[in-house]
Amino acid sequence: MASTQVNPTRMELTKQKKKLQTAVRGHKLLKDKRDELMRQFLDLVRENMELRLKVEDGIRSANTNFVIAKAGMSEETLKTALMAPKQEVYLEIDKKNVMSVDIPVLEYKTRTSDANDIYSYGFAFTSSDLDGAVKSLADILPDMLKLAEIEKACQLMSVEIEKTRRRVNALEHVIIPEARANIKYITMKLDENERSTQIRLMKVKDMMLEDAHQFTEKAKVRAMENA
Repeated sequence: MASTQVNPTRMELTKQKKKLQTAVRGHKLLKDKRDELMRQFLDLVRENMELRLKVEDGIRSANTNFVIAKAGMSEETLKTALMAPKQEVYLEIDKKNVMSVDIPVLEYKTRTSDANDIYSYGFAFTSSDLDGAVKSLADILPDMLKLAEIEKACQLMSVEIEKTRRRVNALEHVIIPEARANIKYITMKLDENERSTQIRLMKVKDMMLEDAHQFTEKAKVRAMENA
């Protein structure tokens, strides 16, 4: 249904046609963007599921070793062993743009490159199960950071997908039909005005011809009278 605020003029018709053309082009671009976002989102979801299972297995293994280590060591010895960490981890956060979505990129580096620096205690008074727990946590750290990165990316992309979907629906169901209805309404009005103008011109022409005919007849009559 055409808007009541639309003026049925040729200038407004041109404006509505440009609006429709822009809306159709924007609808196609946004639809392509939405489809590509969905494809990448589903890839991230699959990767997220695999990483989550891997991280959960690593944490479960570390917890099991911690429980066993705690059972074989005194609580005071365990606390002393873990009191002063030897290795340090520095986290750097960057961003990358994917389909106009700024996705975080997490990178880390350790204070030293020595793999044995993850053990902050001597091996004389601790059990090997504690070593296994610490090693499991150290090994799972890259996957944990990657999991956090992917989950945040999924969250941001889902928001962008929803925004894009709403824009696509607005263009498809509101703006484009409204522009087409306005164009149809203005075209009908202009055609109606043109027909009315033609009818008026034809009537004027008939009136002029009739007047000319009457003038001619009167002239003939006067000529005959004078003769």
